[in-house]
Amino acid sequence: MTGEQATTSGTRTGSTPSVIHEGLPTQLPDIDPDETHDWLDSFDSLVDERGRERARYVMLRLLERARQMQVGVPALRSTDYINTIPPEREPWFPGDEEAERRIRSFIRWNAAVMVSSANRKGLEVGGHIATYQSSASLYEVGFNHFFRGKDSDTEGGVGGDQVYIQGHASPGIYARAFLEGRLSEDQLYRFRQEVQHGPGRGLASYPHPRLMPEFWEFPTVSMGLTGINSIYQARFNRYLHNRGIKDTSQQRVWAFLGDGEMAEPESLGAIGVAAREELDNLTWVINCNLQQLDGPVRGNGKIIQELESTFRGAGWNVIKVVWGREWDPLLASDVDGVLVNRMNTTPDGQFQTYSTESGEYIRDHFFGVDPRLRAMVEHMTDQQISKLPRGGHDYRKVYAAFDAATKHVGQPTVILAKTVKGWTIDALEGKNATHQMKKLTQDDLKKFRDRLYLPISDRDLERSYEETGAAPFFHPGPESPEIAYMMERRAALGGSLPKRVVRAKPLTLPGDKTYAELKQGSGKNAVATTMAVVRLLKDWVKDPEIGKRIVPIAPDEYRTFGMDAMFPSAKVYNPAGQQYESVDRNMLLSYKESAQGQMLHEGISEAGAMASATAAGSAYATHGEHMIPFYIFYSMFGFQRTGDSIWAMADQLARGFLIGATAGRTTLTGEGLQHADGHSPLLAATNPAVVHYDPALAYEVSHIMRSGLERMYGEGGPDGSGENVIFYLTVYNEPVRQPKEPDDVDVEGILRGMHRVSPASGEGPKVTLLGSGVGFPWVEDARRMLAEEWGVQAETWSVTSWNELARDAIEAEEWSLLHPGEEPRTSYVEERLVDVEGPVVAVSDFMRAVPLQIARWVPGDYRVLGADGFGFADTRPAARRYFHIDAQSVVVQALQALADAGQIDRSQVEKAFQAYRIDDPTAVAGVEQEGGDA
Repeated sequence: MTGEQATTSGTRTGSTPSVIHEGLPTQLPDIDPDETHDWLDSFDSLVDERGRERARYVMLRLLERARQMQVGVPALRSTDYINTIPPEREPWFPGDEEAERRIRSFIRWNAAVMVSSANRKGLEVGGHIATYQSSASLYEVGFNHFFRGKDSDTEGGVGGDQVYIQGHASPGIYARAFLEGRLSEDQLYRFRQEVQHGPGRGLASYPHPRLMPEFWEFPTVSMGLTGINSIYQARFNRYLHNRGIKDTSQQRVWAFLGDGEMAEPESLGAIGVAAREELDNLTWVINCNLQQLDGPVRGNGKIIQELESTFRGAGWNVIKVVWGREWDPLLASDVDGVLVNRMNTTPDGQFQTYSTESGEYIRDHFFGVDPRLRAMVEHMTDQQISKLPRGGHDYRKVYAAFDAATKHVGQPTVILAKTVKGWTIDALEGKNATHQMKKLTQDDLKKFRDRLYLPISDRDLERSYEETGAAPFFHPGPESPEIAYMMERRAALGGSLPKRVVRAKPLTLPGDKTYAELKQGSGKNAVATTMAVVRLLKDWVKDPEIGKRIVPIAPDEYRTFGMDAMFPSAKVYNPAGQQYESVDRNMLLSYKESAQGQMLHEGISEAGAMASATAAGSAYATHGEHMIPFYIFYSMFGFQRTGDSIWAMADQLARGFLIGATAGRTTLTGEGLQHADGHSPLLAATNPAVVHYDPALAYEVSHIMRSGLERMYGEGGPDGSGENVIFYLTVYNEPVRQPKEPDDVDVEGILRGMHRVSPASGEGPKVTLLGSGVGFPWVEDARRMLAEEWGVQAETWSVTSWNELARDAIEAEEWSLLHPGEEPRTSYVEERLVDVEGPVVAVSDFMRAVPLQIARWVPGDYRVLGADGFGFADTRPAARRYFHIDAQSVVVQALQALADAGQIDRSQVEKAFQAYRIDDPTAVAGVEQEGGDA
């Protein structure tokens, strides 16, 4: 039966037929049409006799009762533009509201003065005043009543909540720390001046753990990353708990975000994960001041309603804090629903205008549109109307929301708090340009002081300007009742926040036996470096000391990388377990999920995988537990797609392994342009915390991975608790025969970036060939061809890290610059190549720019081949011939360099060029390849 033919039974005459709408199953058979007809008639009578507003109210109450009775009806996507928690359901407020108001005043003042003073003439280093002023009540409710500190230990590790502070609100957090005695007045004056006064004497612009490692815990100012990282942090907390590594049941993740920030895909992209995994240990607080940097977030719409629909649809618990308590009597008298309707239909752009206008304007333009509305406020003065507050500034309303969030079970909670950007500062409140306003005049500050009721005289203010060019900070004294109160509250909650603590102890790491297999070579078999890495990972997982601390992570590619063999034993983590029969349950390598699973399977989400790697890699600080993330991915979709997340991971001082598998411009055969990675080492080189290696041989993999464990999880680093670095390995899916490790293996060379594999021997012209990754077999083949066919002797070097060689050389030059009276340092590249004979030719499966990083320090003539340009789909031989990077191209390049040096006749180069046809990919059309699948 079509929709046009559907029955209209029970509908009013002339109405449209029943349809499936909003998830209500109207197509189900009616087992009692007469009873249904009675209910519909009753509803029609309600509408006719009491009006639509009354009918709407009754329907909402019925839906509420249906949910209470666990009747399966869909939830509303949005509710009225009023507070979710009515006054009669607000809990008793346990604090001293007047003391807390004064504390907020102190913090507001110091935060604003800090930014304003940072922009005094001659300094002008920027900052943001308005964000914290709009969110002060949100933070202070948390600090005084909810945020658990690091000293609230749980059994087996660091306790406390994890609080993501909105980046632009950092001045307020510094201002609170100043009152607590954690920061000095000099440090506040040195906001955004991190080096000119000496180490540790200034303050970072935003939350940056790398810059203030004992203060900040989470970097948050890259818009969007707070959202996704906080979700995966809460999920990782559950992962640790479910696997029995640490009891995290009393820990909560709080994330403070802005309504404009919600436009970033990473902000909302993972909210379904939080709902699906029932992360009721997660609370988001979105500061809805209705403004982004240039103007309204939704001038013609309502961002709170939009976000409510989004989060409700995703399965979150939504709490709206829209209006302060002064609105309660007005809403209680709204018997006709006219006030709620006005609230529902007024766009955000107009509300922003109301925040800057007089009470008279609001009376005329908001209340004046309906006589019933105007009558509601006829007893109020214009000043009272102008002071009707938004909910995010009402301490009791915010407390009620936080309290409800912490008690809610089975869902993450988002609190949508409506505020005014720049609240309490007349010069800033609600103005479009408020985000860019960084200076306050003396008149601005005097008005601000008066509004906060601070005991600062005009003369004190003027004298401070005369002496420092800025207003004075205010501290009531360490013995004042306000400071005693705030310190008592933090002591009761487990100490001051934010605070980063490292309590994890170095791990007992695997010994030589674990690495022996990779050093034996592959015999007659061909093994790709991806498989070598995965084989070592499996041995690590079996280790009695570190095995349980390995966190395998993949974005739906475990099978691609040969890790499906781990499914039956390590299992895929799923907090709900496996509630179905797997289609491959009768197979040896069946897919298995478990609440105690070790493998994090992130679906097709590199962003989610990076968030998991960050949470795992920083667990040594956030939880006092070393965890070892092993995130393996298509190398093209690592730094190129999630470089910002990797930067934030480094800022968070996280550690771990990033494995860029299927690397190279030509090695991931057949996949084409979007998959062919020819440049990730260059992107990795831009991150100071990333240590990149491009190993060619399995025994190199063993030493590099072991070095990574020892540096990050052993007793390395300045304080003996490990280095805050990230190891990035590019590995390949092309099987090659792996040689046995030689007895005289140069381990130092492998780890520092290059080691000689084959020396030159015999008579004739000499060349030196450098290769990395899959490019090393090409130089080995070229070495043989040069000797057998052209009488040229070549030595070959495996370059395990162009990046580390370049970094070492730059550091040597930097040291020499700063020590002009001492003997200049020599780079490792110069040391190793000082005695080479003839030209040097380098090749890799990456762009020329990768080996060219060391060009300045390579002695003599240096020639580089590389895969510059976009990738494409074809066989490896064809692609390598196209880019002129195969063994034949290396031979021609070496001969050309020798000819240019006058060591051979140029006709030899022409002869080789014609013989090998290196300009013609059709010349290798029939060449077979091995291991062609992804």
